Amino acid sequence: PHTDSDPVVSLLPRDQWPEGFNSQEDFENVIREKLKDLPGISLIMHQPIAQRVDEMVTGVRSQVAIKIFGDDLDELKRVADDIGRVLNRVSGTQDLRIERLTGQQYLTVDIRRRVMARYGLNVSDVHDIIETAIGGGIATEIYEGERRFPAVVRFPLEFRDDPEVIADALLKGPAGAVVPMREIATVSLQDGPAQISREGAKRRLVVGSNVAGRDIGGYVADAQAAIAAEVKLPEGYYLEWGGQFENMQRAMARLMIIVPITIGAIFFLLFVLFGSVRYAGLIITVLPFASIGGVFALFFTGEYLSVPASVGFIALWGIAVLNGVVLVSYIRDLREEGYSQHDAIVHGCEQRFRPVLMTATVAMLALIPFLFATGPGSEVQRPLAVVVIGGLISSTLLTLVVVPTLYRWFEGQPAKAV
Repeated sequence: PHTDSDPVVSLLPRDQWPEGFNSQEDFENVIREKLKDLPGISLIMHQPIAQRVDEMVTGVRSQVAIKIFGDDLDELKRVADDIGRVLNRVSGTQDLRIERLTGQQYLTVDIRRRVMARYGLNVSDVHDIIETAIGGGIATEIYEGERRFPAVVRFPLEFRDDPEVIADALLKGPAGAVVPMREIATVSLQDGPAQISREGAKRRLVVGSNVAGRDIGGYVADAQAAIAAEVKLPEGYYLEWGGQFENMQRAMARLMIIVPITIGAIFFLLFVLFGSVRYAGLIITVLPFASIGGVFALFFTGEYLSVPASVGFIALWGIAVLNGVVLVSYIRDLREEGYSQHDAIVHGCEQRFRPVLMTATVAMLALIPFLFATGPGSEVQRPLAVVVIGGLISSTLLTLVVVPTLYRWFEGQPAKAV
């Protein structure tokens, strides 16, 4: 029978690591290499707490899980094997695991009813002797004072675990004939399902995989396309995708609502501040300037557009808008003091260069330690820091260059007349 084991490996302090080991992934790769040749194992590398959270939230332990629903266990196994072969060819697949169905031995008694009828026996006679021999039957009751206990009898262990001995068990027919079990039935041990998982009242089999070297969203898109092209599902069978991918989908769906609300709230506050849609629109242009740097930073560092990175964009927009407000507000003040448009823009950029640069620099310096973090939570801190630092570099440069240029178009007429 198959078993699940969760050994927890605790790493020594970094200064005690062997030469050549620089990250946790290095240890994981060595463990995979050492255990890959062991027959009959499915290996999954995971953080202990993250694994428990995934298992409680989605019911599976892998980053990506394909849940196959259907009625027949053999068909479920066939589809799961086909999907496993497809996933092995998809770039990024790691720690592929197909939930095992077989591995549990069952005592099977195949009754020959015609032979049994010649002896005048019934199916219930066979059931009774099997139940008594293997499971035990109540023969009498034992009294101890006022307490009463049933006395259960069954075959000794060495007999009830041997199909040949069970097949020699004798049955007595109505006419007094004694018939061994093997005359009327075939007794054998056969492999069967060790467990049958269900979800939503349907039988379920899970194919799980971790993802290495690429983003989960892109991996799932490629896997879905490959499975749709190569795996044919029987009538009434269907797939559901779960694991961390399911959590990511829920988070991204919320961000699709939060991000437009955030941009709308920023625009409204800018309109209240300046009392002008044009100036609010001018400062909103710093958002794409900041986003450009965040996107390029993700690309060059090999990070992906994850939920932490998306949150980083929201934080980045706040800092970028603040710098835009500082610059445009000062230029407007100069215009109201009587400066010409050209002089106000040039003088405003000169005077606000240092505040804008200091705001961006302080934020970047505070996030630089996150770039080199390797401890617990670093997988969340690093994408956020990459987005904010890269975005601040581009937004600072473009805010000081492009926003003053655009100011000429957005002002339209002197600020006093607005």
